[in-house]
Amino acid sequence: MPLTRKAYRAAILHSLADPAEVGIEASYEYFEDGLLVIENGRISALGHAGDLLPRLPADIDITHYQDALITPGLIDTHIHLPQTGMVGAYGEQLLDWLNTYTFPCESQFADKAHAEEVADVFIKELLRNGTTTALVFGSVHPQSVNAFFEAAEKLDLRMIAGKVMMDRNAPDYLTDTAESSYQQSKALIERWHGKGRLHYAVTPRFAPTSTPEQLALAGQLLGEYPDLYMQTHISENKQEIEWVKALFPERDGYLDVYDHYKLLGERSVFAHGVHLCDEECARLAETGSAVAFCPTSNLFLGSGLFNLPMAEKHKLNVGLGTDVGGGTSFSLLQTLNEAYKVMQLQGARLSPFKSLYLATLGGARALRLEDRIGTLQPGTDADFIVLDYNATPLLSYRLKQANNIAETLFVLMTLGDDRTVLQTYAAGNRVHQR
Repeated sequence: MPLTRKAYRAAILHSLADPAEVGIEASYEYFEDGLLVIENGRISALGHAGDLLPRLPADIDITHYQDALITPGLIDTHIHLPQTGMVGAYGEQLLDWLNTYTFPCESQFADKAHAEEVADVFIKELLRNGTTTALVFGSVHPQSVNAFFEAAEKLDLRMIAGKVMMDRNAPDYLTDTAESSYQQSKALIERWHGKGRLHYAVTPRFAPTSTPEQLALAGQLLGEYPDLYMQTHISENKQEIEWVKALFPERDGYLDVYDHYKLLGERSVFAHGVHLCDEECARLAETGSAVAFCPTSNLFLGSGLFNLPMAEKHKLNVGLGTDVGGGTSFSLLQTLNEAYKVMQLQGARLSPFKSLYLATLGGARALRLEDRIGTLQPGTDADFIVLDYNATPLLSYRLKQANNIAETLFVLMTLGDDRTVLQTYAAGNRVHQR
């Protein structure tokens, strides 16, 4: 293959570390006039344009953006493919919402053509919003995952997904069995895990919809394939927590159910964690597990406020999740807007640089992919986005009043949405143009 080399010039910003651990100033790198050089789908150089331009070959193709900011592609650590068609559904809290809206919507994925149509819409929405990697729940049907991976593979996206395992406490038309969920998951793992930039996640929906037998087989899969992911929900809603206690009286609490079935580990991501206690945070951190913070969804379903300072105290890996369809936007910028408010309601601050970290490098660390994505470090995948300072008249006017990159970044996260994303690149290829 001939060497393909391109360069992109603009203001450039990326996270280097968690501000909670190193302080804000050491947590990011910003180039007011920066240059990003891409070779064969990877980043080969990053720095000040004045330093790098003289070293580049004369014939290199350079794209120069005015009034724009390049950042790493955004990372969504919790989202549901089959709920795309019911985003913004009215009037319920978690358990009623599942029965009223979610389960009927997910039942449609028995039809392969429907699964393919939604996968196309879903991936286009992710890319329009600047999300280049997502940890995705399919439905209980293997075809939901096949359709998603087929669409993601065509664009060489780094994506993680899994078939939901659910063998009780759900409508008959939507349940599998412990054995069928194991066999179907295994077939999907063999077909997709590690293919291109795709990864598989073992996906029990949540403890109440899996029998002990199914949870044991989920744990067995993780033992059989050492680099698999595991995704599920935890401590989202107080009624849900009481339900888990009633279903598993022999366990010490919600997290202990998953712990008992060997579902905690370095690639395990637990969505929500709104009502976790100190001991549970400590145990998640000890096992290298991560939590997906889903502020939009937690507010929309009335679930509660995630305690980010407690997670930071325990050095627990936290990523950001839109949780569509409980969440009401595919935009991680809009999700950060809500995250800021969730912290405000608890008397805590969320700096724009911590927000940037959560949506990029923090998500990459939660997924153990920080050597591939989440920053613009040379050697990593060329997954990046271009944010347009003039995307809307208000944004354009407001940013003219901004005095520094911290203020600019905060305004982008407060007023920004899908319109702000001018272009999205994955593995060096442009996969979205506004």
